[in-house]
Amino acid sequence: MVQTYRQLRLDLSAALAEFLDPSEAHAESIRWFEEGLNLSRSWMAAHGGELAPGSARRQVSAWVRRRKTGEPWAYILGWCLFRDRRFQVTRDTLIPRPETDLLVEAALEVGKRLRVERCVDVGTGSGIIAVSLALESGWQVSATDLSPGALVVARRNAADLGARVAFLEGNLLDPVPDPLGLVVANLPYVDPADEPTLQRELAFEPASALFAPDRGLALSVALLTTARVRQAPACLLEIGAGQGGELCRRALGLGWGKALVHQDFVGHDRILVALV
Repeated sequence: MVQTYRQLRLDLSAALAEFLDPSEAHAESIRWFEEGLNLSRSWMAAHGGELAPGSARRQVSAWVRRRKTGEPWAYILGWCLFRDRRFQVTRDTLIPRPETDLLVEAALEVGKRLRVERCVDVGTGSGIIAVSLALESGWQVSATDLSPGALVVARRNAADLGARVAFLEGNLLDPVPDPLGLVVANLPYVDPADEPTLQRELAFEPASALFAPDRGLALSVALLTTARVRQAPACLLEIGAGQGGELCRRALGLGWGKALVHQDFVGHDRILVALV
């Protein structure tokens, strides 16, 4: 079949629209060309009428077959951008979300205001938080995770991006010596009861990084408890929509002097900041 690059992208958009919203399908088709085939919009504007080689058509067809099963594009591609940096992702790690950028921004602001020298990223996954903080602050950054597979990915990302991070395998803060410094985490916060209603792409991400007992609150509360006992100056958590009020109450009950919530781009609870 003879296709120009422009027609190939139109056909791709149509194939994606069979299971995505048309606007999402259009946007994703552009991403596939830019990120997967390394063909920018400006290149397409100038060369879209040229014939696409068979290798490009076969590659796109293979990607479509995987995407139709619900597999996220980031896993198919093998990487994802976060704060304009390329992070490798695998099925051992969550795919970075834009909302986590808010957690990094809040951590930088709180940490600099408190003049911390150390920071711990708990449940680091692909390492996006730890690596970003290491590259954007002067802090000594460490990171923990229970998953050996996730730590392999995180260490690779840190090495590729030139970030100095001490990665430690273990539960929450257990492997980290005192003093802790700032504690930051994007822990599992999804209520297991919500699993049947979630988008099918989430089935490809590690359940251990998504779901937590006690309506999604258990690990957040456990970290708030341990961080307070070990005298961390602050603990910042990415949280689920609607969890802010209860987590603030629990944080205050655990002895934190102040607890506040930042909303995300659409007004949902997203970042909990607990301060001594």
